[in-house]
Amino acid sequence: MKIAIVTDAWRPQTNGVVTTLSRTMDCLRAFGHDVVRMTPEGLPTIPCPTYPEIRLALFQGRHVARWLDREQPDALHIATEGPLGLAARSAALRRGWAFTTSYHTQFPQYLRARFPLPMGVTYAWLRGFHSKAARTLVGTEHVRSDLAANGFRNLVIWSRGVDTELFRPREGAREKAGLGHVPGPILMFVGRVAVEKSVEDLLALDVPGTKVIVGDGPALPELKAKYPQAIFTGYRYGEELATTLAAADVFVFPSRTDTFGLVMLEAMASGVPVAAYPVTGPIDVVRNGEVGVLDEDLGRAVRGALAIDRARARDYALGFRWENASTQFLNHLADARGRAAAVAPRAKPSADPTTSAHR
Repeated sequence: MKIAIVTDAWRPQTNGVVTTLSRTMDCLRAFGHDVVRMTPEGLPTIPCPTYPEIRLALFQGRHVARWLDREQPDALHIATEGPLGLAARSAALRRGWAFTTSYHTQFPQYLRARFPLPMGVTYAWLRGFHSKAARTLVGTEHVRSDLAANGFRNLVIWSRGVDTELFRPREGAREKAGLGHVPGPILMFVGRVAVEKSVEDLLALDVPGTKVIVGDGPALPELKAKYPQAIFTGYRYGEELATTLAAADVFVFPSRTDTFGLVMLEAMASGVPVAAYPVTGPIDVVRNGEVGVLDEDLGRAVRGALAIDRARARDYALGFRWENASTQFLNHLADARGRAAAVAPRAKPSADPTTSAHR
């Protein structure tokens, strides 16, 4: 099957959306499918307001439509609600093509953290965006329930995986990560340093040990100035990131706005228990009291997580495989195709020679 994936989130961004899509594409190709992608890569872009590291490709409707006509995919998945996602949605609707979407980001909560915008307004816009999708894929049951309560339809679960060869317990990780000299325990956060991630909730904790923040983002300068006793490493990637993560004694995930929190799986695969709030994301990813601790008192969650056997966290993460998540994704695409075929035949592409398909 030929699968087209359209996403506004792509490299060099470092986040769970990019990781999820990259690993899913790799698995789909390994399964024998032809995967093509439309991303901001190579297109003129502008920085996203409040997130300059995110680049937006505006006014690409004609380019996206011609790309879709040329590729003629058997299945179209629109991964993000940005400019490219909107362009692909419009093109698919004009052609009568079925498509699936996914909900990766809690935009109502993200925007509310920055602007006095009622979440109902954002939910209404997102509901409209996803309303025409044959299926909307979400990461966890709690996200599905929340969206269903806000009027979304055709919601299905698409879980996640973790690279357990890269993220694994490592001997001497503290020294290799440059943290061998700091007093323990090491309380670590990895991710975007932004207001909606609530990183300050970790930094403000009155608990023994050293707080290590791995990542970058708009809130970094303010937090570095306010909490000089913490260690801020900036982004780390690949083996360096995996080694750094394995050096932690507990992974602290203070976000209340994530739909999944893939980095929690990476931490547990590294043998690091998780401390988090009992909210969407952690509730579905962390088995409370066994591989991490969820508590409205984040300090209490940290102290509880420090007592958890690291081997149990690792064993639990081994159950999350990208191959399984990608099979789930593929089944939803096939289900959507079957549902669309039962409603109406696929529209033919334009006869315009500038947009006709060529291989």
